[in-house]
Amino acid sequence: MKSKSQSQCTQRTILLQSPLGQIQVCGCKNGVHTVQMLMDVPPAERSDHASLSCVVMVNDGQNEINPELQHCVEWLQAYFSEPRTVGRLPVPAFHHPILHEDTFTSRVLQTLVREVKCGETVSYKQLAEMAGSPRAVRAVGGAMRRNPIPLLIPCHRVISSSGQSGPYMGGKGNHLKQWLLTHEKSQVED
Repeated sequence: MKSKSQSQCTQRTILLQSPLGQIQVCGCKNGVHTVQMLMDVPPAERSDHASLSCVVMVNDGQNEINPELQHCVEWLQAYFSEPRTVGRLPVPAFHHPILHEDTFTSRVLQTLVREVKCGETVSYKQLAEMAGSPRAVRAVGGAMRRNPIPLLIPCHRVISSSGQSGPYMGGKGNHLKQWLLTHEKSQVED
């Protein structure tokens, strides 16, 4: 169900081509509402895998992208071409209601954006501690599942205490999580 502030938004949808396949970004003039990775082909099997660019493919039948969505496109382009540079860029504004509520999920997602930098990982337990609730490890997992803005809110950087990468996108995107972690690590170490 959409919140009152979200239902009053004029949302735009754009599709981006990335090394992970198509990425759908929805947002309004106030910020990004959702980011979805539309899994088509695993990154290792893509013919354009060497290209680390992010190209706008479709723009909702409109010619104009609002400034917040344009900022998101530029952030994603930087992420795929040189992930180490995104730490110097402001994260696009978020306008999904889950991120503006006073809830544990919101606190965890905001902590993740603020504290876990590109090339770093954190365990579910560590993130629970960072969010002020050391015993809420399972709830952190729930917050990761409800993340409406993956990549920008880097839930792929949250791993199990054993060092295993853990599930991503309900287990359907585990290969994407591994690709993202490898992409960040290799770029940060260069």
